[in-house]
Amino acid sequence: MAELLQRPLSDLVRMLAGKEISAVELMRATLARIDETHAKLNAFVARREEEALLAEAAAADARIASGEARALEGIPLGVKDLEDAEGLVTSMGSVPFRDNRPASDSAQVERLRAAGAIVVGKTNAPEFGYTAITKNLLFGDTRNPWDLTRTPGGSSGGSSAAIAGGVVPLATASDGGGSVRIPATFTGCFGLKPSYGRIPNGPESAWVMDDTAVHGPLTRTVEDAAIHLDAVVGTHPLDPNSLPHPGFRYRDRLEDLPAGLRVGFSPDLGYAVVQSDVARVVEQAARRFEALGHRVETVVGGPPEPGQDWGLSGAFELLSKLEPLLPEHEDDFGRGFIRGVKAGAHMTPATWGSMKKRREELNRWCAGIFDRYDLLLTPTVPYDPPAARGPLSLEVEGREQPPANVGSFTMPFNLSWHPAATLRAGLSDAGLPVGLQLVGSRQRDDLVLQAARAFEREHPWQEWPRV
Repeated sequence: MAELLQRPLSDLVRMLAGKEISAVELMRATLARIDETHAKLNAFVARREEEALLAEAAAADARIASGEARALEGIPLGVKDLEDAEGLVTSMGSVPFRDNRPASDSAQVERLRAAGAIVVGKTNAPEFGYTAITKNLLFGDTRNPWDLTRTPGGSSGGSSAAIAGGVVPLATASDGGGSVRIPATFTGCFGLKPSYGRIPNGPESAWVMDDTAVHGPLTRTVEDAAIHLDAVVGTHPLDPNSLPHPGFRYRDRLEDLPAGLRVGFSPDLGYAVVQSDVARVVEQAARRFEALGHRVETVVGGPPEPGQDWGLSGAFELLSKLEPLLPEHEDDFGRGFIRGVKAGAHMTPATWGSMKKRREELNRWCAGIFDRYDLLLTPTVPYDPPAARGPLSLEVEGREQPPANVGSFTMPFNLSWHPAATLRAGLSDAGLPVGLQLVGSRQRDDLVLQAARAFEREHPWQEWPRV
């Protein structure tokens, strides 16, 4: 049954609907796989009781038999441990929050449940999603199924390890600076950071001012991502930035990529330092769009490097939440994490004003790019995944990096709100997945998915790790 979980979500949806497998069989296989891989991957950090899960799976089988199946009927679902699922702790990977039990689901989880998915448990994440390496003091480090000595990325590292490792067919993920795209790249998955507001955030206990984080699919295939999106998009009354439903199903439009697109390719956004074999694999992948009938041009230069602004803004936001806990609990947080959070106290009016000007400069750069091009292609991550416990690389092949280089290509499009996806471009010299990032103009999530699907169709990624 482990082979069953190597299949994409789309296959399992079809097999359940056609009664080739039962939801109970799929759930039993999932629970066995969580247990089988836990010591190696540490992807899941909490799991619901088996009896309750099998009862929900049996109810799903009954709905399928009666012709009342929903879109995700009987599909096991992992929820990232930064997102609420009723009945499970949302620990944020943080010791002071180990008993934080929410009263309800997030908007996304509520919609996935309404579509028939069955919440199995929580996937690991770094403390408050604060780094691209998934480890924390509560649950330890999560490991990459391609190489167990390396990280699967972060902050959605538990979800990426679970998807790539064939543990669950569906898991939630979120992206505030690359936290869908970085782990998807490191584990060879497909990941989409949608347009800001495409999937509702929250509900939150306080209005979020640092407007960069979104939920997004992290899946085995592009079609799987479209299935996920179709279940969760649409406005929500508690998310003031949530976008209306697009009025169509993304899955239905995957094959409708327009001909003769104008495609810009930036190898470095003007500032990134990229591992040489990663650069080679990404450029080869970008040039494949020429064979698909599109015009590819190299883009010179780029926007302001965003690392320091992005980091300070996030630290300031999080410090506003955690500062009341510090007198009693500061020593309970990870040392590096809380040091980074406390750096938020360095925010000043002058700094805030300078950050706003640079963000507008980024906005204008993006406007110029998408006036000239339909899509922008870049590497997703500049280098191979680091060790499972880190640290993040301080240099690339002896070349000094800019701040936050792991997110050099991802952070700009969180700040600009553009949809951006990563797909597997190939393998590095170390035999590890390399990501190609596809960026579209705002609210053209459909075009990004179509382009990714066209690439995937011509260059399918068949190889997956066996754990």
